[in-house]
Amino acid sequence: MAKSRTFCIYLLKEGFNAGNALKTDHSLGDPADASQLPEGATLYVLDKSPSQPWWKAYWGVSQNLRQVLKGAIVFLPIGERCFAITFGHTYHFLKDESYEYDFGLITTLNALDPEKIKSTDIFQPENAKRERIQSPTASNLTFFDINNDESIIKKLTGAVKTEYQGILSNITGANNLRITSKVTAREISDLCSRVLEIYNKEDYKESFPDIQNISPVKDPTLIETLNGKLLNAFTDNSIDLVLTVPDILDHQEPSYTIYSGEGRTNLKFDDIYIANYREYLQEKEVTEVDVKKLKAHKLNLKDENDNTIKSYPIYKCLLFDCEIDNGDEDNEHYHMCEGEWYRVETDYIKQLKTSLDPVFADYGLLSDCDQKREDDYNEKVANDNSSSVVCLDKTNIAPKGNIEPCDLYTVENDRAILIHIKISTRSSSLSHLFNQGANSIKLLRMDGTSRDKLKALLPDVNFKAPIDNNKFKVIFGIITAKDKVKKSDNLPIFSRISLQRIMNELKLMGIEGEVVLIKDLVDRKKQKEK
Repeated sequence: MAKSRTFCIYLLKEGFNAGNALKTDHSLGDPADASQLPEGATLYVLDKSPSQPWWKAYWGVSQNLRQVLKGAIVFLPIGERCFAITFGHTYHFLKDESYEYDFGLITTLNALDPEKIKSTDIFQPENAKRERIQSPTASNLTFFDINNDESIIKKLTGAVKTEYQGILSNITGANNLRITSKVTAREISDLCSRVLEIYNKEDYKESFPDIQNISPVKDPTLIETLNGKLLNAFTDNSIDLVLTVPDILDHQEPSYTIYSGEGRTNLKFDDIYIANYREYLQEKEVTEVDVKKLKAHKLNLKDENDNTIKSYPIYKCLLFDCEIDNGDEDNEHYHMCEGEWYRVETDYIKQLKTSLDPVFADYGLLSDCDQKREDDYNEKVANDNSSSVVCLDKTNIAPKGNIEPCDLYTVENDRAILIHIKISTRSSSLSHLFNQGANSIKLLRMDGTSRDKLKALLPDVNFKAPIDNNKFKVIFGIITAKDKVKKSDNLPIFSRISLQRIMNELKLMGIEGEVVLIKDLVDRKKQKEK
């Protein structure tokens, strides 16, 4: 009986093959001889010399210990396309721009039995949050509690549909495709041909109908236009452009960040901010960047022994929202994450606007902001309205842990008004703002101890009465220089999606929610970015 084997397969973009898909500094040597290769295939072998594990010298082990790293890449032409089948960790030698980033996921969505999903990796572009959810038994997407409006599915694992069980069993899709199959070396070309057919299908639109509110952009001309907007945002020092790590990290590993691509540097950073990358460019006297530089420059995570844990192109670490005026009434909306551009459906954007614009309002207590810090602004509003507003910034109502009730508290029409303040319309900041408001009100509605702790923070009975009567209203105050007239359009797309979710949660609790745009009088571009 044939033995099942796991294959890791990449589909190269059109125009890429064994001759140009490898990085120029790869250490694979020349193509190797192999008697079982399919016609037209090319094989490279990774054959590193044995080395000692670091812990041998650390512990003073006298025994002769050697570890060996081996691997291979097979380039397999199929029609006008070419596959790269990797073994070991050789995929690092492929150029980042050489393969289709949606190949593994789309193929998996087309081949996967929707009722037999075992694991999902999801990514929330709004705050760069990553999560892996696994099920002990095969289940459908409902089990994994994925909000398709807020999350991009990065990886799925499960069993294939009956029609594909003759060639595949389990399948995992992300950038690449990991499949288990019993095919022989002589049959691998037929397998890849079938996989290419599956990739080109659109069955997933019926099996997973809501998954395409967000879809990847493939058109090179459109990508060039979008990259132009990205570069303009970088040149303009836009606070809407964010740098993050495009991966699930093991934070138990101590690390620091260092940037590379323009020569060695002694600049080390504990956190990941785009301002730090700019500082590196300034040190190297780089005054302009283009997409080529963003792809060549690296964000490197180092351990305490200065060993590189992981390395990513800067281009792949950027988060950015933008619009394109297509000449019609409606602009097209795009989001960039992990080096890929995604289009957000226009009808979905309209639905968000219809839902959210009515919750944007003015609120007289929240005056224009000329303070650099949120806490200073909160104190000023409270001092200017000392008889009616209490500043609760940095207080805590959680029985365990730390949850602020709000930044500012007042009473209006026999309701407790919980006001949460945040400077900027950056996705990560707004995510914190909305979640803070949701967590606070849930706690106050469910937990008597938290209500008592809130009352203890208030000066007199007039402030406390609405809490006893369980009457609340939540206001999100966003300090921004953007035009109030645009209402929800001022927020990044994934922040709008997050806000809609929070507003729906408030409605279910019978609580009114509002958003107030507060005019920002401070030039934030002159401050250090984060």
